[in-house]
Amino acid sequence: MKLVLFDIDGTLLWSDGAGRRAMENALLRVFGTTGDTSYRYDGKTDRQIAREQMREAGFTDATISSRLDDLLNEYVHGLNSELTREGATPARLCEGILPLLEALRGTSDVTLGLLTGNIERGARAKLNAVQVDFDQFRVNAFGCDHEERPQLPAVAQRRALDLLGLDIAGDRMVIIGDTPADIHCGRSLGVRAIGVATGRYSTDDLAAHTPAAVFTNLADTDAVVSAILA
Repeated sequence: MKLVLFDIDGTLLWSDGAGRRAMENALLRVFGTTGDTSYRYDGKTDRQIAREQMREAGFTDATISSRLDDLLNEYVHGLNSELTREGATPARLCEGILPLLEALRGTSDVTLGLLTGNIERGARAKLNAVQVDFDQFRVNAFGCDHEERPQLPAVAQRRALDLLGLDIAGDRMVIIGDTPADIHCGRSLGVRAIGVATGRYSTDDLAAHTPAAVFTNLADTDAVVSAILA
């Protein structure tokens, strides 16, 4: 059995900045500042974004931790509003996603999952916005499971065992994502990574981090499935 773990933002879908706007508004409401507007969100967990931004703004870790639950509640409320706001650019699937997911669901030795910096409620909201069934992803690791992305592959590995009784070795796991953080996060476990340049990094940018494969997008279903099963 292989466990295939997808990132969300820039990999499965593009939400036209809805997550960033929701986070900045939540930070403003809870901490009184949006943080550095040039800070890069891609490859980070939601909790990491909040902590790094508010540390830079002068808040202590203790203060940040005490307000994180309130912040994330505000964030999810704002995210749902952003995703459904009249006149907003709708969230859209990245090219090739539905045929790829269908092909992988039809492969008997593949289990689908998510490995994302989004907290679970945010992940659900974003997938709902593009009409992708959340429940097809059976083993997941979210930004609410740990602030540090490199800890998430082990979370997914434990969940596979706890939920499905599958003891999946690291080299039977594949992470698909659009950032260097996706490529590197599972290396301590021997996880294979596939980069896709549908986010803010080019194929050359991603290839410099030596993933198992790199694609411009995921539209060539046969080629992507072959890379996953290699």
